[in-house]
Amino acid sequence: MTLTAPLKNDSVFDLDTAALFDLPRPAKDCRIVVAMSGGVDSSVVAALAADTGAEVIGITLQLYDYGAATGRKGACCAGDDIADARAVSDRLGIAHYVFDHESAFREDVVEQFADEYLAGRTPVPCIRCNMGPKFTDLFRMARELGADCLATGHYVRRVECEHAADGAANGSDPTDPGPHLYRAVDPARDQSYFLYATNQEQLDYIRFPLGGLPKAKVRELAEAAGLRNAAKPDSQDICFVPDGNYAKIVTKMRPEGGVPGAIVHAATGETMGEHKGIVHYTVGQRKGLDIGGQPEPLYVIGLDADTREVRVGPKRMLAVESVTVIETNCIGAFAKDETLTAKVRSLAKPVPIALDGPIGGGAATTMRFVEPEFGVAPGQAAVIYAGERVIGGGWIDATTSVAS
Repeated sequence: MTLTAPLKNDSVFDLDTAALFDLPRPAKDCRIVVAMSGGVDSSVVAALAADTGAEVIGITLQLYDYGAATGRKGACCAGDDIADARAVSDRLGIAHYVFDHESAFREDVVEQFADEYLAGRTPVPCIRCNMGPKFTDLFRMARELGADCLATGHYVRRVECEHAADGAANGSDPTDPGPHLYRAVDPARDQSYFLYATNQEQLDYIRFPLGGLPKAKVRELAEAAGLRNAAKPDSQDICFVPDGNYAKIVTKMRPEGGVPGAIVHAATGETMGEHKGIVHYTVGQRKGLDIGGQPEPLYVIGLDADTREVRVGPKRMLAVESVTVIETNCIGAFAKDETLTAKVRSLAKPVPIALDGPIGGGAATTMRFVEPEFGVAPGQAAVIYAGERVIGGGWIDATTSVAS
């Protein structure tokens, strides 16, 4: 179906769009700011917002301009994607503004990404981006524009709980009322791992209309709305790496990361070979070591930035029993006897854990795995759940192996 009028005047959706945004007043009296990356998800959010009858303003943050990435379909917040966001806004009849945040993004996300790899850690730049430009700055802009809420295309649910029964119905039992963060209905699209640092003030204000929808449904909505990017490929996790070669980006910014060093067996201390720079390796990596002929497969067990050593060993040496988590954030209260799980990688399944102390307010704590976990690396995030509800999380600063 192709429309010739803005959606707010002629709905084509089979959804209660106003309910998706939990507006405080009748929609016609409200203003919604939508974060638009140029992808299909945020474009559908803008279409849903326009359908409510509220005034809608789309905002795109231009975050980077790194050569090939600007013209690659499936990037975000640069080049063709800004043009797509503008075209969608024109199609919907809503205002659209682009703000240049390239300097802030480079300093807060890209530079830190390079520094983390140089230090032998495994960074998660998407979380840094959400903690900075995507939430902090957009939140401020939306407030300054007098918006009733800020909406994004993230696949995660915001559930308003008035009492414990509300949370129990959604897979958890919160001990405090108010909005809570839950995993998306579609587990293949869930992005809660990247949003653990959301604070309560932000959660009061932000809306996630797509959290209860499967991706296939979102594309159907884009087609129904006549959006030109309905079939656009999904963006990759690291948007500023045009070809997936993160080491190339890091060594360009930090040439010392490409200095060769020794590959050392973590158990025997034997030198196994020479590597081409620690930025090419991450904990848990097996391929690319170029040290064949071993009696058993070897994996990267650890990285020593000071000595430039890549330490390798058999898979059993990857087993971790606990991690030190720093700069923790707690979104909502939870009971002391509540069963908790955690994800230490975005695509990992949550595993049972126990906490040695409270989280939140930037405090550090020790997180213990009920069963040994493999491939855990400093620099990654540990995100904690109670059922489907996101409790919070923090950055993994150190690991304790089962063998130690």
